[in-house]
Amino acid sequence: MKKILILLTASTLVLMSAEQKVDGERVFDTKCVSCHIKDITKENTMKRLGTLKAPPMIEVSNHLKNNIKIIDDLDDEIHRAVVIAFIKDYVEYPHIDKAMCEAMALDRFSVMPSLKGKLTAEELKAVAEWTYDYYVGKKF
Repeated sequence: MKKILILLTASTLVLMSAEQKVDGERVFDTKCVSCHIKDITKENTMKRLGTLKAPPMIEVSNHLKNNIKIIDDLDDEIHRAVVIAFIKDYVEYPHIDKAMCEAMALDRFSVMPSLKGKLTAEELKAVAEWTYDYYVGKKF
């Protein structure tokens, strides 16, 4: 009887944690969109350049994917993991030496402020994964 109760308790905890998975898009919409526009064309970006606080996220995502290279990059999952790790690190510890923006973007927007302590580890992981996955196949 005790084994059944323990098994049921463990199963309930696993189900609860699966249900509480953090939604990366929701994190973006609440924590990031005040600076980074989610979806915008290059043409509309140029029209609104004077009002933007940060580069559009589609450009950030695509720029990171194109600039972070793995030697013999044969495995998309390894590349994805490295880009996600970079995003997580940069969001908490941004620095000019790590910036991958073009010089013009850095001149216009500078380095983003650190969000260390403003996102939980789960939120940071979820938004980094979403940033990579949401823009797959989308062009700026």
